[in-house]
Amino acid sequence: MRAQNGLESFAHRCRVYYEDTDAGGIVYYVNYLKFMERARTERLRELGFAQSALAGEDLLFVVHSSEARYHAPARLDDELLVSADVIELNRVSLRFKQQVRRAADNALLCEGQFLVACVRTHSLKPRAIPEALRAAFAGVSGAGTHSEQEIKRGS
Repeated sequence: MRAQNGLESFAHRCRVYYEDTDAGGIVYYVNYLKFMERARTERLRELGFAQSALAGEDLLFVVHSSEARYHAPARLDDELLVSADVIELNRVSLRFKQQVRRAADNALLCEGQFLVACVRTHSLKPRAIPEALRAAFAGVSGAGTHSEQEIKRGS
């Protein structure tokens, strides 16, 4: 699913590899957090913001807190749909609601919420989310790919 702005639903597709499973042949619980991290990164990319470019502009996103509930297991070769929806946007943080579903039957496997803080790259001190990024997450028309100067203005 492709999103045009931060308000629209977004899902990242991924597949379960052997390295993701435990001795019982199911996805090891912590790997759901990795799948969700990838979906958040792809959500940013979809909105026109690469994590590597943001880091070059003295901006990192770090997980402040996480909560996950596990409902059913994923297995080797399952294709997963991992959502990453912003449900709260603050000055220096945003909260994501995420779900991991099996693509074949849409079964809910895991769901969670993540509070993600915006910090400066070297000091790790909080900083304001740049206006261009806030606008993209808020769903403002025309928000998306921005120049480095536009990102800097948000600091």
